[in-house]
Amino acid sequence: MSITKHNWTKEEIIAIYNKPMMDLLYEAASIHREHHDPNVVQVSTLLSIKTGGCPEDCGYCPQAARYHTGVEGNDLMSVNQVKAQALRAKESGSSRVCMGAAWRNVKDGPEFDQVLEMVRTINKLDMEVCCTLGMLTENQAQRLAEAGLYAYNHNLDTSEEYYKEVISTRGFEDRLETIENVRKTNVTVCSGGIIGMGESIEDRAGMLVALSTLNPQPESVPINALVAVEGTPLEEEKPVEIWEMIRMVATTRIVMPETQVRLSAGRTNMSREGQAMCFFAGANSIFAGDKLLTTPNPDVNEDMKMFEMLGLNPQKPFTKISQPKTVEAEDSQFASLGEKPKWSRPGHTIERNLEASVKGK
Repeated sequence: MSITKHNWTKEEIIAIYNKPMMDLLYEAASIHREHHDPNVVQVSTLLSIKTGGCPEDCGYCPQAARYHTGVEGNDLMSVNQVKAQALRAKESGSSRVCMGAAWRNVKDGPEFDQVLEMVRTINKLDMEVCCTLGMLTENQAQRLAEAGLYAYNHNLDTSEEYYKEVISTRGFEDRLETIENVRKTNVTVCSGGIIGMGESIEDRAGMLVALSTLNPQPESVPINALVAVEGTPLEEEKPVEIWEMIRMVATTRIVMPETQVRLSAGRTNMSREGQAMCFFAGANSIFAGDKLLTTPNPDVNEDMKMFEMLGLNPQKPFTKISQPKTVEAEDSQFASLGEKPKWSRPGHTIERNLEASVKGK
């Protein structure tokens, strides 16, 4: 039985990543079968509850207000709109709804209160609820937990070293602090990253070091292939080769054996055969639905056809961890503190981000 290790080094992970493909696949698939049912895949639906207008300069993101990507901004959705989308997702086979808002960080007030009500509503539908809302404080994490949140997503994106080449408006340490704040509650952690942003294999390994040395390791790790969107600083990056994706999934599975590895953005460019290889290598979670926030994703019916072809079954909700209880707003022990935390702004210059912000004006 493989043992979860929390002291992986970059050199060890690079050695795993560079193994002959057949050896890598065999090791990853063997570890996967020790810890998971290889024929079960967790299906999530990602819902953009507030789109566009983000003040950050993340080089990959079409929702950044400073870039000219044609993304139409939308105000925060209503609770009823979210409930209708959640019911549709449940009918199509999803066990989890992940709600994303294009915010730098959570701010106490009416909009956050509305999100809390969304969490309560979806949890009462017997679905797992995940949120990705930017940085958040310990008290905000506790309020989400009380509402019935199952998971909080906050990706590291890449290695700490390469992070500075992609984002200048928030610090890597703020992402780690947000994960620490989530860990002070009963909410599970979802954190991964993106490959294909121009990073090296060393950077990919560095990201996995940062994730795998967390104790406990994240319950879910999304592996995204960059979807290069016109108007963003990374619009010219070449698509990720399927073999790179398979290697990254397999390596993630080996260094984080109990984690659910999510095959996330970029699946529209993958053949069914390529996706099947990723499942064999240890991926056991996907996002379903025709969009991932603002970028394309395979149609849910196509995914179900693929599942049938491969003999895969959607994972039932609350299989790994029991359903959290929902505390109503009037019974909450954690009130709004009106916090105004000073999250870092590194402020260094990334030339391609500056160029993209000027281009298209």
